[in-house]
Amino acid sequence: MRRLILIRHAKSDWDDPLLTDHQRVLARRGRDAAPKIGAWLAAQGVRPDEVLCSDATRTQDTWALIAPFLGDVAPTLIPALYHAGPDTILSQLRRATGQAVAIIGHNPGLGEFAGLMVQTRPAHDGFERFPTAAALVAELPVEDWSEAGYAMARPVAFTVPRDL
Repeated sequence: MRRLILIRHAKSDWDDPLLTDHQRVLARRGRDAAPKIGAWLAAQGVRPDEVLCSDATRTQDTWALIAPFLGDVAPTLIPALYHAGPDTILSQLRRATGQAVAIIGHNPGLGEFAGLMVQTRPAHDGFERFPTAAALVAELPVEDWSEAGYAMARPVAFTVPRDL
């Protein structure tokens, strides 16, 4: 059994017109939300031993605020996860080696990926939108991530910052 943690980056700031989309930083709301998600994941007993992270500034900043709650695992920055679609995310997951893998990415791809991975969708009205800083914890009955596929994951927990 392997554990998958999907986290959408926290709310980003659009105020600096000189920054590219890739360079956008977290907004105040995002800086407040990310630690709440970290504390929630820790309360669920979730501790990733591998973190796959888009190389965008806002995903890295999100992980930096979550990590202190989860053991400060250094993220592997993956440019291909920047605005990746579900198939790209699955391809990156299949290369993972950790028992519990966190992926930090962007919508719409991450939310679509979450919906494709689970056997049944969590009974939460936020799951379809997968808003900023949303987090899904799921389990897959595989011995190696190379065996992972769509509709294999059993959702264990899901939350959004508004719930915390």
